[in-house]
Amino acid sequence: MFLTGGLKSLLPHVLRRVIRCNKLSVSNTSGMAEGYKQANVVIVHKSLADDFEKFCQANDGPLPLLYRSKPGDWQCPPLSSHSDIRTDCPWYRVYEHGACTGTLKSLKEYSEQLQDMVTFYLGCSFSFEKAVQNAGVPVRNVEQKCNVSMYKTAVPCHSVSTFCCNLVVTMRPIPESKLEAAVRATSGLKEAHGAPIHMGDPGLLGIPDLSKPDYGDPVHLHPGDIPVFWACGVTGVEAVINCRAPLAFTHSPGCMFVTDLKNDNVTTQSSREAPQVHCISQDPLHYSIVSAEAAQKIRNLETLIGIDPGERGIIHLLRREELLRACLSISHARSVLVATGFPTHFTYEPPEENDGPPGALAIAAILQALEKEVAIVTDQRAMNLNKKIIEEAVQLGILKRPVPLLSYQREGADSALMFLCEKGNPGRPRFDHLIAIERAGMAADGNYYNARKVNIKHLVDPIDDLFLAAQTIPGVVTTGVGDGGNELGMGKVKDAVKKHIKNGDVIACDVEADFTIVAGVSNWGGYAIACALYILSTCDVHDRYLRKAVGFPPLPKKTGWLSALPSVTKEEKLLKALVRHGVRSGKTASLELEVDGLPFYDTHSLMIEKLL
Repeated sequence: MFLTGGLKSLLPHVLRRVIRCNKLSVSNTSGMAEGYKQANVVIVHKSLADDFEKFCQANDGPLPLLYRSKPGDWQCPPLSSHSDIRTDCPWYRVYEHGACTGTLKSLKEYSEQLQDMVTFYLGCSFSFEKAVQNAGVPVRNVEQKCNVSMYKTAVPCHSVSTFCCNLVVTMRPIPESKLEAAVRATSGLKEAHGAPIHMGDPGLLGIPDLSKPDYGDPVHLHPGDIPVFWACGVTGVEAVINCRAPLAFTHSPGCMFVTDLKNDNVTTQSSREAPQVHCISQDPLHYSIVSAEAAQKIRNLETLIGIDPGERGIIHLLRREELLRACLSISHARSVLVATGFPTHFTYEPPEENDGPPGALAIAAILQALEKEVAIVTDQRAMNLNKKIIEEAVQLGILKRPVPLLSYQREGADSALMFLCEKGNPGRPRFDHLIAIERAGMAADGNYYNARKVNIKHLVDPIDDLFLAAQTIPGVVTTGVGDGGNELGMGKVKDAVKKHIKNGDVIACDVEADFTIVAGVSNWGGYAIACALYILSTCDVHDRYLRKAVGFPPLPKKTGWLSALPSVTKEEKLLKALVRHGVRSGKTASLELEVDGLPFYDTHSLMIEKLL
């Protein structure tokens, strides 16, 4: 009998011979024949083979196809020499009409049936474990000498004919400081599932309890470890179960077929494609992935919008990476609520300024194009005005369709919770992300002030309540966009506002957002969010992570995304429409704001051209 500790140095053909001779009793092949590819195995009747191959192609994250045999072919020459799929896995499972009817060490007794069956060899995450270790990242299941943990998720795969199931994932605990190293070590190993599909709270995948894996063994997390999930070939087992074929075979999860192929065919990635990891939420804990190139483009946007045309000192409010992390979070959101409206001109009717609504509509337009739910919330007294603005935005081609327009009133202690969640249940939020753009924010004394220190509380509904309530609802993230420090969400930089902004000791907003985007003009922040979301949507690294490596990249939709971006023509028409409705500039009583000698309209046009 062999000791499993010495199996990692065995050559694959020797290891297969040992398994074939029934001289090895193991529960999994993790760590064996280090540096060589291992494979999940699915064997189906030849009549189902074409559909299963299409299913693999449609879900190549969990099911990277290494080889498809011919009917009755027990060998796989491209993967190994002198192999026999009937005997060379440590354990097999037999499925009849979707039910597991046996666990066997050999399929020889089914040799007659196998004559009409096709074997699929699918990539396995055991293949990347050595690469992860070489990157200085511990592999806990190897350390703990147990099988990797495997879980069924709530993520549906792309269905093909009778093959349909939810994604299965493996979980490996990774120290937080090593997350990016683990991602980079695996992202180029496409035939071993590639980069992770989720990092953070397992509940976001629909996994209720890490201590109870559906397959494999529980793997214990060390202090500081983050659960990291990779797509798993056991997804093929779930597809076989749901297919309910009269007869099918698979490997027993964790007991792989070891090939003769070295795990050295890494997909070459340029430095621009190198994945970066960013934390986008603490409750629930959630990290996202983006390419270095896309991240740098968004950082450039952040720099562009940070110029200070009014010379108000906003350079002291700027926080690096906020635009990137905010937009990564928005990219993961299903439903977004956008708040806007700053009645700075309190002696006029309407008192609104024209900074805010154009940026809000630019955000709404790209969210519509990305097929996310979006609504706008504003003051009750301004509902008719905003309804007209939205209608014109549709006519001008800025929006595909009208955006639902909401108002909020405080009627009781739980009003904000009832507004944000179904029946006030924090476990069922209506929105994943709240964005405030040029929205009057409550100061420390409970009042609302314009930049000239005039109290405008009588014109402002308490929409701040929604941002305060969001802090108590897991999974709801907030972003504030402003240009002076008195806007909703700017509480995160209130100390800097009080120190560096004129009248800041009075006007500083006291309500924080998770992310604070500071711009020379708040509309520019909205335009930058729209452009950043487009960049993320066209980033292959981020897209794969977003769709959990199942289904196909949404290439046909890219044209629609591009057409939803703000343009010079669209924004100039919208700003002029606002003037027709009596909306004035928020920076001066007339349209006198200039950058490099350009008036307000042209200033916006210049910024849009730079952002695009």
